[in-house]
Amino acid sequence: MKAFKSDLHIHTCLSPCAELEMSPLAVVNIALNRGIDIIAVTDHNSAENVSAAQKAADGTTLTVLAGMEIASSEEAHILAFFDHAEDIIKLQDIIYENLLPGENDEKMFGEQIVVNEKDEVLDFNKKLLIGATMLPAQEIISTIHSLGGLAAASHIDKDAFSIISQLGFISDDLEFDALEMSPNTARAEAEQAFEMYKSFAWISSSDSHFPDDIGKRTTIFHMNEPTIKEMSLAFQNIDGREVVWE
Repeated sequence: MKAFKSDLHIHTCLSPCAELEMSPLAVVNIALNRGIDIIAVTDHNSAENVSAAQKAADGTTLTVLAGMEIASSEEAHILAFFDHAEDIIKLQDIIYENLLPGENDEKMFGEQIVVNEKDEVLDFNKKLLIGATMLPAQEIISTIHSLGGLAAASHIDKDAFSIISQLGFISDDLEFDALEMSPNTARAEAEQAFEMYKSFAWISSSDSHFPDDIGKRTTIFHMNEPTIKEMSLAFQNIDGREVVWE
């Protein structure tokens, strides 16, 4: 078993609410400098910068998971994690088909920049990524699983855009692999506030939109290798694998 320091919730310049300095290359370099072993690129309702981040990390000690933060029809945020860019693109196709109609207003929400691994701008995404999809949370989770990914409820301790803030509770049909706490909540506080959900695996991530926040909160995975399969086993505490954060 190895211990993998992980930050599984990082936005790039593709997310309209993220700083322009959050290019895939910059994110990878900062994560490496901060001793992080695994990151997930999780832009809002899109994965167009995942491939660039994975290419930027190629040959380094950093594993970049293919991720996305999806807004359900209830406006609850859900994190999706996959090993490979091609897998998350399959999910992206479904999300794009179910985005609310409209075009991004760059003056109101910010630019949505698609770049390559060399920081070269490829495109400006015009879709309304900041909005919700027309997919309910249960359907998003089942779709993620059907494609071979893992699903986590984003920042359940927040007063907005969390599964609990939007629905009031986590129902039995929402088969999350893990629940995420934001950096705002300490472990002891979380155990008091969310004791009823201790049957789930818990992670905590930075939800970085700014360079300084990368690695602000991390989760340690004790497992054999940095893969989705091993993470799934760690979430279930199988054969000595486990997930730890403080």
